[in-house]
Amino acid sequence: MTFEAELYWGGAGLIALWLAAFGIALAATRNGAVEAAPATQEFGPEPESPAVVALLANRWRSVDRAAAATLLDLAARGLLELRQPADDPAHSTVHLTGKDAADLTTYERRVLARVAERAGETGAPIGAIAFRGEERAKAWNGALRQEIVVEARRRGLSRTRFAPLLATALFMTLFAPGALFGVAAVSGGHGIRGALAVAVLPALPLMWLLARSLGERATPRGLERAGHWAGVQAWLHAHEEFAQLPPAAVTVWDRYLGYGTALGVTSRAGRLLGFDAGDKRRVWSSYGGTWRPVRIRYPRLRPGFGATTARLLQLACAAGVVAVGLYLFAVLRQPDWAVTTGPDADHSLRRPGLLLSAGWVGIALLGVLVAGRFGRWTLFVAFLALMPGNFGSAHGWLGHAMDRSGPLVGETVAIVCFGALAAYYLTLAVLERRAPHTVTGEVLRMEPRRRESAPRFLALDTGDADRTVAWALPPEAPAVTPGSVVRLAVSPATRAVRSADVVTG
Repeated sequence: MTFEAELYWGGAGLIALWLAAFGIALAATRNGAVEAAPATQEFGPEPESPAVVALLANRWRSVDRAAAATLLDLAARGLLELRQPADDPAHSTVHLTGKDAADLTTYERRVLARVAERAGETGAPIGAIAFRGEERAKAWNGALRQEIVVEARRRGLSRTRFAPLLATALFMTLFAPGALFGVAAVSGGHGIRGALAVAVLPALPLMWLLARSLGERATPRGLERAGHWAGVQAWLHAHEEFAQLPPAAVTVWDRYLGYGTALGVTSRAGRLLGFDAGDKRRVWSSYGGTWRPVRIRYPRLRPGFGATTARLLQLACAAGVVAVGLYLFAVLRQPDWAVTTGPDADHSLRRPGLLLSAGWVGIALLGVLVAGRFGRWTLFVAFLALMPGNFGSAHGWLGHAMDRSGPLVGETVAIVCFGALAAYYLTLAVLERRAPHTVTGEVLRMEPRRRESAPRFLALDTGDADRTVAWALPPEAPAVTPGSVVRLAVSPATRAVRSADVVTG
């Protein structure tokens, strides 16, 4: 065995040893079993907050339902008021009471601040608490989790899964296999770049495994308290109506509703009180003076959406090239182009199926090229499109199609469709030359697209309707913050935003 092979085998052995040590560490630090106490309605002399209970109920993995449970607990303690004016609990509103909040924890202050931000002095629908963007929702909930974990550790209920020394040792040793691989690559005559790639590659999956395992685990005290709250959970489950209680029922059930949400018993209230990114198609807005839900439509399949005049002309040319190309191909082709008889008819490059499919695919590729969408997968898709004609028999419909004069039915439909599409793009290009319209409103959401080069969706509430269609914000334009009031210069034909000025942040 060569020296390089020994190094590679040594690196593989180190990976196996690291995985074995990692598995032992996981087994040694797993949570113990929670022994549920008898069903009880007692919280205890110094009960944990519903947010901390949510951590215990989720086996120290997450704090799902903690924000909603905290809001209900603040309402039970008189800092918030929940009202249900109609039969539908989704239309419940939340209001500040002005009660002193000096004794609140950091995460309770965070929840109260979010409610105050949305409710103001007049109150707000509970659906308005949700955030209008994924990034802000993740950042807010991540900070909330850290604050809850700090409280759980302070009470002796939680601790880091891996001790600092163990975590450091696992992190440092995961680079050892890569070091051997890198030395082997250099010794084998490979360049520095190749050696670095070989050295870093095995560390990435190991680092991912380690990062996913870092978190919290129970302490003996934590397991004891989790068992107690399992008993409270059993007592709440005994009340069949408890799961469907609306948020406003906190006036009757007091703190039990918050703890029931933390324990996953009060599913209805927890579902209505969302502190996530919310529904991007239905957003609560107070722009115009009153709170109301605004439904948003995103025109994802609209041709020419957000396109500039130059881009519209380019697309019109591409559609026109396809329409004209198909027409000329249908009119000019002759039956004697194809070979249908003879011993080599089925293998000739001039067999009818291959001629027709090659003509259609060639015209399509030309249109794609003119449209500026020719990519690395285009040729592969074109090759697959040739397959039906490549294997088509000369005696099938493809063979008879060459004997016909003029466009086939499918070709006629395609010519009409692409011709109409070219006329549509030209019409949009003419309309784009008009002076832009000005609209002012509150930004409801900013939604990205899959392609970074595509315009982003900007949903605007102008205050005069309960439905809106998103505008197209160019990718090079600076993003605007949801909740800010902006003045847009827009082109209604393509729904493109030409300029955006922030009126109030």
